[in-house]
Amino acid sequence: MRFRYPLQKLVDLKTNQKEQAEWMLSEAIADLQREELALSELRAEQGRLAAELEQASIRRTTISQMQMLQLYLQHLDRQIHSKCEDVGRAQANVSEKQQYLTEKLKEEKVWTKAKEKAQSQFTAFVLKKEQDELDELALNRRFQTI
Repeated sequence: MRFRYPLQKLVDLKTNQKEQAEWMLSEAIADLQREELALSELRAEQGRLAAELEQASIRRTTISQMQMLQLYLQHLDRQIHSKCEDVGRAQANVSEKQQYLTEKLKEEKVWTKAKEKAQSQFTAFVLKKEQDELDELALNRRFQTI
């Protein structure tokens, strides 16, 4: 006799949902890493520009060039602020996906445990049935020898 779990499709569904949640989490983490990389590039550009502005103030530079550098620095500040908000949203998305994955892991575990329990009950039933048959054979042999 072979074990067939009647709710196997449900177990498979929960496993697929868990795998899908893992993919979604990995995509959210990749998005977060891209946002953080873009933010670090903007901050590096801001640092470079601040150093350039400082050097411009030391050497002879026209006021229009200084104003242009200052305006570009202000533009970078706005971009950095915007990118920080993007990073915050990406972090929230990662947290949300982690929570979703945790829920799916729990659901899969519940159904897998139910399947394992049913399988162990089935195995115990089959073993008992086999033992009963062996006992019956032994009893028949005993009666035949008497």
